[in-house]
Amino acid sequence: MHLLRPLLRRSLVLFVAAAALALAPRATNAEALLVVEADSGKVLQADNATMPWYPASVTKLMTAYVTLKAVKDGRISLDTLLTVSPTAASQSPSKMGFRPGTQVTVDNALKMMLVKSANDMAVVLAEGVGGSIDGFSAMMNEAAQRLGMTQTSYVNPNGLPADGQITSARDLAILARSIIRDLPEYEYFVHIPSIRFGRRITQNFNRLIGRYPGADGFKTGFICASGYNLVASATRDGKRLIAVVLGASSGRMRAVRAAQLLDRGFANNGGLSWLKPSLGTVENLAPIDATPPNLRDEMCGPKRKRPASDEDEDTIASTTSSGETGASFFAAALPPPVFKPADLLAQPPERSEPVLVYTGPTRTGAALIAAVAADTEKDTPKPRKKKTHVAAKKPDASADAKSDGKPDGKSDAKPAAKQAKADTKQAAKPEAKPAGKPAAARHANAKPDGAAAKPSEKPAAAAGDKAAAKPAKPKAAAKPKSDGKPAS
Repeated sequence: MHLLRPLLRRSLVLFVAAAALALAPRATNAEALLVVEADSGKVLQADNATMPWYPASVTKLMTAYVTLKAVKDGRISLDTLLTVSPTAASQSPSKMGFRPGTQVTVDNALKMMLVKSANDMAVVLAEGVGGSIDGFSAMMNEAAQRLGMTQTSYVNPNGLPADGQITSARDLAILARSIIRDLPEYEYFVHIPSIRFGRRITQNFNRLIGRYPGADGFKTGFICASGYNLVASATRDGKRLIAVVLGASSGRMRAVRAAQLLDRGFANNGGLSWLKPSLGTVENLAPIDATPPNLRDEMCGPKRKRPASDEDEDTIASTTSSGETGASFFAAALPPPVFKPADLLAQPPERSEPVLVYTGPTRTGAALIAAVAADTEKDTPKPRKKKTHVAAKKPDASADAKSDGKPDGKSDAKPAAKQAKADTKQAAKPEAKPAGKPAAARHANAKPDGAAAKPSEKPAAAAGDKAAAKPAKPKAAAKPKSDGKPAS
């Protein structure tokens, strides 16, 4: 029996390993997953973690890091005013949409960039700190090399599509750890639940914020080539984890994947975790020399029902449940979860007061209230003028309707309208005069001799017959006039 124990233990290890391979959900080539301990950098799970990837808007984490390092070093302050350039204003959405010349503080630009993922604010910060996009990109690359992000290169500050903009899940975890370690006093920027600009309230695109227990960072990202990306963090019982998801199929899916990784990470110390081999630290993960996968056809192809964006609200794909079965958690040596991440993340976020953001210099008190009111007025659309303008153009399809639809009611510009007025007058006069003298009503100078009366009677009679036979003609001619009033 003494000799059988090692054999039984070895058999158990092999059995569990085989079960893990057979039952665990296989990570596809179009998805990278990583979860690490924030303090130690210890890797708890890694799938395609060193595969090169297009970062999309998680690029803005490095933009924030470089900017806040400049603030910490005293080269700028959070109150420094920056100006929106034409280049910044021309960036593709998502963006704030400010006109060139608008001024905004570093503080407000950071909040707008990290919560709304505003591409224009990323360029404003880049030009304000680095002088230009190229100059700031060089600063970003220097910081990446200094931090050990050996698989990363930047060519712009917002992550809009560019062939040279590359990173990996490994490098993003390193960056997240660096923000926690180097900038603890500014870390609140990465977990603001929502912002308010004027009348607009924007929730953080990171769906874990306000929904997942202990969630406290970081940033989402999406372009067609990369799929849906997320760098997330959460803290429980003094233990903080960082999860990275690259290439998820929707905005909700990336949040569900991150929640699953965090759940497993927090439960990693119990059960049969001793059976899993150590993966070392995140810095020691071996890079893969490959070309980043391009998911454009899958994410933005004709099969997709709605246009994809970083604000995606698509329902969770049916494959979501594959990561939550009892078999998969047994394979990962974890007990079944007490809740399903998909159900948790479908709930509305915890109620919180949106953080005010505004244009112009730093304000407080009454000055802040006035600044917010001014931004609200500028940001309020004025649809009435547009609707009136469009309605005035609609009658152009009919020339008669166009003339009859004038606000002042003048329709004598058209022959038909003139004839209608003449007929109206002619129809009214025979009623006031005896029927035997229609000619005198029209011709005051007509002579009494029969020769002169006959020719005058014929047109008079014709006019009288016309008025009598068609008494409603003036109303019919004026009909377009009444139809035109609602259109204007």
